Amino acid sequence: MINNQTVNALRFLSADAVEKANSGHPGMPLGMADIAEVLWRDHLNHNPKNPLWFNRDRFVLSNGHGSMLLYSLLHLSGYDLSIDDIKEFRKLGSKTPGHPEVNVTPGVETTTGPLGQGLANAVGMALAEKILSAKLNTPDIDIIDHYTYCFLGDGCLMEGISHEAMSLAGVHELGKLICFYDSNGISIDGKIDEWYKDDIAKRCEAYNWHVIDGVNGHDREAINKAIEKAKISQRPTMIVCKTSIGYGAGKKQDSESSHGAALGPEIIKELRENLQWPHPEFFIPKNIYSEWDATERGKALELEWEALKDKFKDSAPEKYDLLQRLMVDRLPETFDHDFNSFVSKLAEKTDDIATRKASQIILEELTNKLPELIGGSADLSGSNNTNTSKSISITDDPSGNYIFYGVREFGMNAIMNGISLHGGLIPYAGTFLVFMDYGRNAVRMSSLMGIRTIFVFSHDSIALGEDGPTHQPIEHLSTLRATPNMSTWRPANLTETAAAWLNALKNENSPTSIILSRQNLRHFVTSNFEDACSGGYFVKKMPNAKINLIATGSEVTVALDASEILKKEGIEVNIASVPCIEALEKNKKRYDSIFDNDISIAIECSHPSSWYKHTKRVIGIDTYGESGAGNDLLSHFGFTAAKIAQRIKEIL
Repeated sequence: MINNQTVNALRFLSADAVEKANSGHPGMPLGMADIAEVLWRDHLNHNPKNPLWFNRDRFVLSNGHGSMLLYSLLHLSGYDLSIDDIKEFRKLGSKTPGHPEVNVTPGVETTTGPLGQGLANAVGMALAEKILSAKLNTPDIDIIDHYTYCFLGDGCLMEGISHEAMSLAGVHELGKLICFYDSNGISIDGKIDEWYKDDIAKRCEAYNWHVIDGVNGHDREAINKAIEKAKISQRPTMIVCKTSIGYGAGKKQDSESSHGAALGPEIIKELRENLQWPHPEFFIPKNIYSEWDATERGKALELEWEALKDKFKDSAPEKYDLLQRLMVDRLPETFDHDFNSFVSKLAEKTDDIATRKASQIILEELTNKLPELIGGSADLSGSNNTNTSKSISITDDPSGNYIFYGVREFGMNAIMNGISLHGGLIPYAGTFLVFMDYGRNAVRMSSLMGIRTIFVFSHDSIALGEDGPTHQPIEHLSTLRATPNMSTWRPANLTETAAAWLNALKNENSPTSIILSRQNLRHFVTSNFEDACSGGYFVKKMPNAKINLIATGSEVTVALDASEILKKEGIEVNIASVPCIEALEKNKKRYDSIFDNDISIAIECSHPSSWYKHTKRVIGIDTYGESGAGNDLLSHFGFTAAKIAQRIKEIL
């Protein structure tokens, strides 16, 4: 047994916290403690007293079930995480939740737990560092210069997202990304050689990664040498560390029994004996605290960077001003005025237009104004219309503004989350709405973390036509609207599309999904941009109406036409466009005016379930689509003006 007491402080804080909670994962912290100690004490540049220092190294625990290792590192290093917080592990309301959560625990960079996504987030962070350094650094001053380190395990590499994210990292030669693979041969079901025999080194080499294989994860010198080699590589590095899960835990070492449950009093006692740790639970000697304390070093590192920033201000004042703005994720001072002026000119456009094309018109303006806006698509740029005439691929120029993600929807979404978490950039990217499912959990994670990631989903209904039910979304809008902290916009015209983008950019504490049509939508006038930004407003108001028809996207003009048919039969109706129900709900008076009528009827070419919270009467689709021309499908499923008018009469 190796008895480095500085390392063992990590082990026993972790094991004792799991034991007290009678819940958690002690095996990984026991096994990866040696690697963590070398990295955090000898290499990681961070400031415990300012966890958000912009040029800090990022550390991601992708195998987030080992959260107590991270909490122990943060506590010992001097972050605002007390020994009492450690004792409260996994308790309701504590700063030490079961898996790491950003914005809950100081020093946690991303929320991890769903395996593989932390790795993809780390790729996004390293990508953000590369883009920002290319945009801001000068020949004399590297004002952006930091590493992203990531711990990961077998489960992370088994998940398909790891292939997507690592492949893209290799394409972009992210030399500042250094990953540590905890190769212990054990997962929840036991020894993994029954179901997992990948040659990780060859796999990483195929991705264009630098691989350091066969590192003894309990040998301090070997770990340190591997990190030194990794830091000079021009490619992302995978350090394959051979470790023992549950290191020191007697019969539970190298066993799945140490993975996901408290060790138990007998094994904890044996662990203390094996590692010669004579101290009671949660006790750390003062000399070990002193060895771990990173506050003075962290303060010095940040002061050194601030001095460099002063030189940067003198030598590159425009880039300095941009850096200052990006560091606090603030839009330009003139942005609101400029964008509102731009929107006023949009009123001159009266052509019928697909909202995916409307979005591209908006993006042409935004990419000209916002160097921090980083676009992309999962191999559908020309279909999503996420690219513009000003899009510059970062493959060709790292200071560019567009990422070709390839057919990697899940990886794309999680990488965008990493870019957003890094700070300084605003990511958006697109795919078809139906393929939101491929990246669904990363969409959920963006909402859970409360970060500004912008998802562009085009081809929003059966109206996309002949590609058929495999490509026609039905339940997807309901899924997005059921996601807490997600704003879902389905605009009906150019003005509403502008409102969707403005709200997405202003929405700093939650993600936004912008849902766009493939087909042209008939032009109608939204006279007040503020109405569109509010999430819901009346397009048509009748003096004697007792019915509100509420529609989104392509169904707004269908509702308008249906109202004309009904009017001829003596039935007056109001028409409301509700591009974003989440935004509308924030304005109770406006919300009540739209839904407070004798009969409110919602119309949407999608599953009706998301509307029943607001009205009992919904015209939607609760089956899958069909293959055929878009107009034929709209007629078949009852989304023509005549058929909508008939349905309304039946409801009445």
